[in-house]
Amino acid sequence: MRVKVLSRNPDDYVRETKLDLQRVPRNYDPVLHPFEVAREYIRALNATKLERVFAKPFLSSLDGHRDGVNCMAKHPKSLSTLLSGACDGEVKIWNLTKRQCIRTIQAHEGFVRGMCARFCGTSFFTVGDDKTVKQWKMESPEYGEEEEPIHTILGKTVYTGIDHHWKEPVFATCGHQVDIWDEQRTSPKCSLTWGFDSISSVKFNPIETYLLGSCASDRNIVLYDMRKSTPLKKVILNMRTNTLCWNPMEAFIFTAANEDY
Repeated sequence: MRVKVLSRNPDDYVRETKLDLQRVPRNYDPVLHPFEVAREYIRALNATKLERVFAKPFLSSLDGHRDGVNCMAKHPKSLSTLLSGACDGEVKIWNLTKRQCIRTIQAHEGFVRGMCARFCGTSFFTVGDDKTVKQWKMESPEYGEEEEPIHTILGKTVYTGIDHHWKEPVFATCGHQVDIWDEQRTSPKCSLTWGFDSISSVKFNPIETYLLGSCASDRNIVLYDMRKSTPLKKVILNMRTNTLCWNPMEAFIFTAANEDY
């Protein structure tokens, strides 16, 4: 008579503490693992080029601001020109080809809340915590000239965003409401509001240029028509939208940057 006995050593499968990994029995017979060499080769190859596999397309950093950058704008005609506004009221114009700052302006007292370039590219607008809207020349002043804005509009409340019309001398600001301004006037042409919450961003549609979109702190997105005295449509989302951007090819599609990641 033959008796088979199972012999189990607890050291082979019992963990010493709860934090230890569970032991898994493995059979190292090469017949059962015909692709082991190829698999190990792929692992070694990936390990050596891991930095390139996960590398980000980082080119360079534009250093020069003394405080945090709060807003940015791009030149409508020149691909190499970029504008940035900081929390200390400073505006810098950058040359992306040379990767250096070509001009610095002390534009506002306090935060630069928003900025945009005029559609022709000859000037740009900024808004800040000092309740002003300022228009600046894109070109640097001549030798001996002082750095001063072309126009300054003093508002009643703090403006949190600004955007310029794509074809006409008209721009829009937002704060407690959306104001439509003519460049030659110091008071808004019309004011559009829906609710009482502060509006963080306003954008003109690049194709249907009379349309605007805005997002507010009470989680809504509102669409406006410049030709009407009242807003068009309001959508309330689950979380707040910080800004939005229109599709330059399809007129009625826009992207919203929401706080739900």
